[in-house]
Amino acid sequence: MTWQEISLLLGIGSVAGILSGFVGVGGGIVIVPALVYMVGFSQFQAQGTSLFILSMPVVALALMNYAKSGNVHWKFGLVVAAAFVVGGYVGSKLALRLPEAWVKLIFGAIMAYVAFKMLWSGYQGISNHES
Repeated sequence: MTWQEISLLLGIGSVAGILSGFVGVGGGIVIVPALVYMVGFSQFQAQGTSLFILSMPVVALALMNYAKSGNVHWKFGLVVAAAFVVGGYVGSKLALRLPEAWVKLIFGAIMAYVAFKMLWSGYQGISNHES
């Protein structure tokens, strides 16, 4: 691994970490596209690497800050986490059966939909405060 590659990966990790702590995103939204378009990974390699990264306690310090301020609902989180484990297994099996182009298309469509919903919700929130 070259210093240039290490610098690029540190940049990707830093941006993903900052966004994760700031707005709760990072893995799929930042890491996967960055690994595909900046590092040259296939969609499957990027997804697998992102899951590896997220399987480590990378969010522990950010979680600690939110927990200290009383902003973690532990019971709900545990239920979602349990379903997430099963869903991750099922989703990975499904993704690996599809052509990579389809997975990219689905991934992009989900990101576009979520982006639209978040932008619209933010716009409405700003509009409601101006009245």
